[in-house]
Amino acid sequence: MKEEISNWFKALQDGICAGLEDSDGKGIFRQDHWDRPGGGGGRSRIISNGGVIEKGGVNFSEVSGRVPQALIDSMKIASGDFYATGVSIVIHPINPWVPIIHMNVRYFEMSDGTSWFGGGMDLTPHYVQASDARFFHHTLSTLCNRHNPAYYPRFKKWADDYFFITHRKETRGIGGIFFDHLSQGPQSSKDQIWHFVQDVGNAFLPIYTELINRNKNQKFTDQQKEWQYLRRGRYTEFNLVLDKGTKFGLETDGRTESILMSLPPQARWEYNHQPDAQSLEGQTLTFLQKDINWLDNA
Repeated sequence: MKEEISNWFKALQDGICAGLEDSDGKGIFRQDHWDRPGGGGGRSRIISNGGVIEKGGVNFSEVSGRVPQALIDSMKIASGDFYATGVSIVIHPINPWVPIIHMNVRYFEMSDGTSWFGGGMDLTPHYVQASDARFFHHTLSTLCNRHNPAYYPRFKKWADDYFFITHRKETRGIGGIFFDHLSQGPQSSKDQIWHFVQDVGNAFLPIYTELINRNKNQKFTDQQKEWQYLRRGRYTEFNLVLDKGTKFGLETDGRTESILMSLPPQARWEYNHQPDAQSLEGQTLTFLQKDINWLDNA
């Protein structure tokens, strides 16, 4: 099955890149093929200085080999050979009213026959707009309900907990869905889980195209651009300090440039920055917490 999954992920990368180029109107993806010394490789595609996208990556990887000891210890898996394939996306827009978005869909297989899927999609607005947050979460809820009504509340909670910047006591953004180690069992077959993962992958482009179109023409000030840089700093902190995907890539001898493509082109850290509570920036901070019910949020 892994060849089918890998080929589908490649096609997903192709379709998303083409769609993002259309939405951006200016930027073109450039591609790097790379090989992993231990086995496998990938296709990294980067877009920069576009009409909407300041920097973004849509990466495909397919790696294999002996499981590094660091992963055996951290993931509590048996020694042996592994195979992993997936698509990972991070988009940093120019306009601070357009949110950062991240998506990942992946498949992992061990030589002893165990296998599982993982992935998810989350949104990191520089300025939280309730209408965009409701649209994002309603879309993901509807998608999940087509497969299992327990998925959205479970995976939404998982995202809230995972994308939490523990040293800041705030969420990275407004969450979304996150799942890992999904494997066949009494409730779902491997094919059913695979179809769910495909639906998540296919949802990315219509969701982000809609958010781009809603916000790309909004005017912004220099102050709002500076706030965007500060929020990008928080994004960077999470990815470098806490993100398991970043650690997995580095610990399995993945391509460093591709792994760190998730970092923004510019970010800022200002000592003890405290925006006015009544400002748009201050209001955004009130939304960076776990367990907000965006399905009912007015």
